[in-house]
Amino acid sequence: MKAFPLTVSLLILPFLILAENWPSWRKDHLGSGQASETNLPTTWTPKENVRWRTELPEPGNSTPVVWGEHIYVTQPESLSKSRSLLCFDRNNGELLWKNGIIYEAEERSHRTNHYCSASPAVNNERIVVSFGSAGVICYNHDGKELWQRDFGPIDHSWGNSTSPVLLDDILIHYHGPATNAVLYGLNPETGETIWEWREPAWKPEQRTDGFNDRPDQGIIGAFSTPILVETNERRELIMSFPMEIKAFNPATGDELWTCSGLNPLVYTSPMYADGIVVAMGGYYGNSIGVKIGGSGDVTKSHRLWQEVRHNGGIGSGITKNGKLFYQDAGGIAYCDDMKTGKTLWRARLPGAGKSWGSFIASGDLIYSLSQAGDTVVFKASEEGLEVVSQGQVDEETNSSLIVSNGEIFIRTHEALWCIGAR
Repeated sequence: MKAFPLTVSLLILPFLILAENWPSWRKDHLGSGQASETNLPTTWTPKENVRWRTELPEPGNSTPVVWGEHIYVTQPESLSKSRSLLCFDRNNGELLWKNGIIYEAEERSHRTNHYCSASPAVNNERIVVSFGSAGVICYNHDGKELWQRDFGPIDHSWGNSTSPVLLDDILIHYHGPATNAVLYGLNPETGETIWEWREPAWKPEQRTDGFNDRPDQGIIGAFSTPILVETNERRELIMSFPMEIKAFNPATGDELWTCSGLNPLVYTSPMYADGIVVAMGGYYGNSIGVKIGGSGDVTKSHRLWQEVRHNGGIGSGITKNGKLFYQDAGGIAYCDDMKTGKTLWRARLPGAGKSWGSFIASGDLIYSLSQAGDTVVFKASEEGLEVVSQGQVDEETNSSLIVSNGEIFIRTHEALWCIGAR
């Protein structure tokens, strides 16, 4: 591996905090996807309500993040075998700097899961990126590398995509999925290991998900990003793994509780509200609802419900008033009761439908992004699907929307878009 400090700088703006930040994949440590602002555009086309569009070198699946006047995007480039962090001026889409690493070794992945699928995590001092087998790198806001860690290859036939979680006192990095996957707690200032939890070898019994007819075990692995739940009693770092959801003490890595009931393949992050966390398996997998705050194996004491061969997709959902809104990979939206797991309604979203993206919410509105670049805006209502509007950019994407200061940012396989009223 070789690091290359490549700084592209036509104009480096003073670093100011002027807008609402979106510092991680699902905005906050809770992974809520909830925007604090409600003045967002609800309709756009490739020529309407577009403030700027900046082309990207090649397809990528990661979601951008925003801090102050900067937008950060991870980017693979096949020809140079580079994996980079790109920094753009949020006002005009100009590339301010680029820094990254060359990784020449072969790394397995699904053909639709491009390298650098993990989103960056950022705070006032640093940006942390996970480049899969190429390691974890920390930069400052001028693009200078602060530290780098090499944890070895991640070997999984479908690649990897878990994003780092940057807390004030610790950095959470999941080095997986793989047969030797590890969940790390790192010092965010130095990258040094504070704790590590080594994932066991999962041994599924008869599968009930989409691999139930496979003579072998099928695909096993977690592509989930952990969340942090903070209560008056304690902090719980919660992550969905194959067949189980677990909570850890984020400071020490000590396991607090575990609950079984998932299938061996997990895409989405846990979704939390009002003392309940919902974990969803992928590919006709299982879903479970669990009360937090337990100790040890809480499957019998704290698991509220389990749905076998449920509706979970690839993107994560939104919680609102005790309800969970989400979609499957085929573009069907659902509203479930978090306490019971009961589906209150299901309906096909208009437009192209199929999606890898996660929902975001603005007030009482939910935004979904399809793989064809269509956005459907609908009300967070438990009564049924009520579409408010639609937007489109006519470019393919596997990413999620983010918002900041009245603008929506969309990363497609071709470009980075800024949507805003003109």
